[in-house]
Formats: sequence, structure tokens, C-alpha cells
Amino acid sequence: MSKLDQKKLSDLLELVTVLAFLFLIFVIYAPVSIWSEEQKFEKESRFNMQNIYDIEAFYEQLTGSYNSNFYETMRVVNSARDSLSADSLYVGEQSLFLSGKEYIVDVNETFGFNYDTTFGFLSYRRDTILDTTVQIVMFSQELGRNDTSFTQKKFLTTYTQDPNFVAKLKEEPLKRVELIEYYKTFVPDSSTFDCPLSGDNYILEVDKENKKVKVRSPITKENAYKDPRFLIFSLKSSGHGEINDGSRSWD
Repeated sequence: MSKLDQKKLSDLLELVTVLAFLFLIFVIYAPVSIWSEEQKFEKESRFNMQNIYDIEAFYEQLTGSYNSNFYETMRVVNSARDSLSADSLYVGEQSLFLSGKEYIVDVNETFGFNYDTTFGFLSYRRDTILDTTVQIVMFSQELGRNDTSFTQKKFLTTYTQDPNFVAKLKEEPLKRVELIEYYKTFVPDSSTFDCPLSGDNYILEVDKENKKVKVRSPITKENAYKDPRFLIFSLKSSGHGEINDGSRSWD
């Protein structure tokens, strides 16, 4: 074999080695990418199912029964929250008119808070608080003498009304950072009823006689989802579970 042929063979082997190495990396990481995508869709789908169940639960609190029409249920619940936001006195038995239909709803005083915390993400922020510190003198019964302490100015009246209060010495401005807890609220919409993977509606089963509701994934073992990826792989799902009368299959 000539040196030229040997060089060609060597180059070919080197190319095959590089391609084999790249294919190995592809075989390892492509499934990982697909699994990550499957988990993402599963999380989104279960999030939707939980919201569907919660909307049904709020509707039952407002009207006394469940409704198999999710879109109607959602409109009633969201409208009740909007009405309460516009009028803080919108509590107790109220009439709600939507699309020419009247709904008699019983709005609990905690409905607004429960709605916002259910359809919201717990978040935190740091706020800079401007305050005033007051140095005061109080007579201490335990020590038998006057004692100096500090308090916030907003609490000063409480101390001045105390018979042991002696005097206020000085005030000092104070800047402090406080961690505030709040909810980033969202409003459920019609997309909540669509499975993010298949695009099909969730299966909503209402048992009015026993006052129970079940939310199921439209994807099942018998009707599994499969979508080709990278020619030789597929994104697969045999369902994302169900919520039956509050009990989740994935817990």
C-alpha cells in the first residue's frame, strides 16, 4: 500500500472516529433533552388540572354545586372575583349576570383572599422602610429605678399612657430593609382547559348527586401520545394522572 493510500485510510478512520464520537454524544444527550421536555409538559399539565379542580371548588362554594361546563364555571368564578375587587361589600348572597343569565352566588368574606392565594405564586421582595426610633425613659418596677429603652414612634402613645412613663429623650430617623411576602396573582383562562402536550380538553366528570368532581388527563395508556424527535427518538406520554375529589394521583 502506497503512502498516499495509507494517508487516505488514516484520514478516513479519523473521520469515522469523530463521527462515532459525535453520534455517541447525540445518543446520550438527545434522550435527556426529550425527558426534560416530557417533565416540563407533565408539570404544566398537572398545574392546569389543579387549577381546573380549584375553579370547580370555588364554583361549588359560590353556588352550592359543581358544573360540568368548565368555561361557564370559570366565567362565574372570575366574575365574582372581579366584582369583589370593584366593591369590597360584594359579600353574602349576590346576583351575578353573565351573557343574559343570572347566577345567585354566595360570596364568602375570605373568597378574595383564597382566590388570590390559590391562583398566585408566593413571592418576596425587599422594601426600604423609613421609620423613627424614639428613646424613652420608663420607671422599672423590677429594678426600682428609671430605665432607658428604644421603641418605634408609632408605638409611643402606648408608652406615654403607661403610668410608669417618665420622659421622651430624643428621636432618630431609621432606614431599614424589610422582607415582604406577597402573591403574584394570575387569572385562569380558557387555555387552562387544554392539555399543553396534546392540545385536547381535559376530561371533567361531575357527580352532582354525591357532590364530587374528577379531572383527568386526555392522554391515557390506551390513547398514548407519541411525537417523533431526532428521527430515531420520540417524546412519549401515557397520561399525566387525575384529581379525584381532591386526591391527586401523583402524590
